[in-house]
Amino acid sequence: MKPETLPDAAQLAAELVTLRDFLRYATSAFREHELVFGHGTTEALDEAAFMVLEGLSLPIDRLEPFLDARLMPHERKRLAELIVARITTRKPASYLLNKAYVGGVPFYVDERVIVPRSFIGELLRTGLFSGADGNQLIEAESVSSALDLCTGSGCLAILMAQHFPHAMIEAVDLSPDALDVARINLAQSGLENRIGLIEGNLFAPLTGHRYDLIITNPPYVSAEVMAALPPEYAHEPEMALGSGDDGLDITRRILQEAGKHLNPGGGLLCEIGEDREILEAEFPDLPFLWLDTEDSSGEVFWLSAEDLGCEA
Repeated sequence: MKPETLPDAAQLAAELVTLRDFLRYATSAFREHELVFGHGTTEALDEAAFMVLEGLSLPIDRLEPFLDARLMPHERKRLAELIVARITTRKPASYLLNKAYVGGVPFYVDERVIVPRSFIGELLRTGLFSGADGNQLIEAESVSSALDLCTGSGCLAILMAQHFPHAMIEAVDLSPDALDVARINLAQSGLENRIGLIEGNLFAPLTGHRYDLIITNPPYVSAEVMAALPPEYAHEPEMALGSGDDGLDITRRILQEAGKHLNPGGGLLCEIGEDREILEAEFPDLPFLWLDTEDSSGEVFWLSAEDLGCEA
C-alpha cells in the first residue's frame, strides 16, 4: 500500500464498524506505510491500540473488553481521522491525541515539547536508584529540595513531587513554549504549590540554589543522527533533541556545574542515551554508576554530590 492509495477518513468510517476493525486496519496500514515508532510505543500494534483506546477515552491498558464493541458514527469518524492523520502527517500519536503516559500517569503534550519517554520515569516509579549493594542511593524521605533540569513538559518534576513527599522542586527549561506546556500539566496535577517553573539556560538562573537531588534528561542526539531522523522525530522541537557533534555538549556543561548546586549527600541523575563510552573516556576520574531499567542498559548515570566536587 502506498500513501496515495490510502482510503480517506469518510470511507474508513463507513466500512469499519468495531474497535477490532479499526485496530486491525490501523496495525496493517501503519506497517505497510512503514511508520516509525518510539514515542511511547515500539510497534504498529501497540501504536494502533493506544490510538483507538485513547481516541475513545477508554483505559489504555484494557483492550480486550472493548474489541467487539460496535462504535457510534462519531466515534468511527474520530478514529478514522486519527489513523489517516498518523499516516499522512507522520506526527507521533501523542501529538495527534495531546496525551502521553509515563508509567501510567497521563500528561498533556503538543509540538512545543518532545514526547516524554525518559528512562528516569521508570527509576522514579520503582523506588529509585538501587546501588550494586541493593541499597537506595538516596532516601525519598530525606529529599527536601530537588531540581528537574531541561524539564520540557514537566512530567519528571511531577513524578518527583509524587515520589518525594517533602521536596520542593524547581523545574528549568530554556524554552518558554515548553514551560507553557508544563504549566498545563502542573495545573492538572494539583502540585503547583510544590513545583516552581523557571525559564533559563541550565544553571544560569539558579545562582545560589542548591538541591538534595538533580535529575535531568537533556538533549543528547548527535549531529549525525539529527541529520537522519525519521519524519516522526522531525515534528519534535530541535532544541530539545540535538546537543553538538556527539550529542554530549549539554551533558558536559551539566557535569561541570552540578557540584556547585548540590547539597552534601545529594546527587545527580542524568540520562545520556547510548554514548557511555565517550563520557567515561572524557571523564575518567568520575565514578559513574550506570542504572539499568527494563528497556535500557547504560543510558542513565548517577553521581554523588561528593563525586562532583560539592563543598559543604
